[in-house]
Amino acid sequence: MELINLFIKTVFVENMVLAFFLGMCSYLAVSKKVETALGLGLAVTFVQVITVPANWAIYHYLLDPRTNIFGSNFEEGILGADLTFLTFICFIAVIAAMVQLVEMIIEKVSAKLYSALGLFLPLIAVNCAILGGSLFMKDREYNLPEACVFGLGSGIGWLMAIIAIAAIREKLRYSHIPNGMRGLGITFIVTGLMAMAFMCFSGIKL
Repeated sequence: MELINLFIKTVFVENMVLAFFLGMCSYLAVSKKVETALGLGLAVTFVQVITVPANWAIYHYLLDPRTNIFGSNFEEGILGADLTFLTFICFIAVIAAMVQLVEMIIEKVSAKLYSALGLFLPLIAVNCAILGGSLFMKDREYNLPEACVFGLGSGIGWLMAIIAIAAIREKLRYSHIPNGMRGLGITFIVTGLMAMAFMCFSGIKL
């Protein structure tokens, strides 16, 4: 039940985009059409589901001196030293490898989607939402099941947010919007309203 609560909290209450404003660049740039938003959202979710547990294992078994497989005593040698200063490098390396895999898969499966996503597909490697998921996992000291649920929830939350804003932006094309609010102006306003709507789930506890 705790894992279900964590999943709901991650998807809605602590949504990467709507609560922490992580990954806003691609969120705003690739949310003009639902089709491209769905493709990027699924790619981000896949990368998040893989990288958060993978980075959990790397941090606990290789970097953290309290739990790594080399021992925690500094006097045992360099392998027993505190290697947590390599956290950012290791996390980004894992993320970049997964993004490269996703990029190759999308290019083979759907050349149209690959072309539509353009530069923003490889930029998933530096997407703040992806790295933020791994860093939140480390700072909150989740165990492996919690890390898996958190990775899935954060990915699905980002996917839901970008699909929702893409669907709304498609409808906004046929709406009478004042000139000064067109484009990113109305998009930011809608994003703020969505964030408040998602926060309504904060009272749910199973």
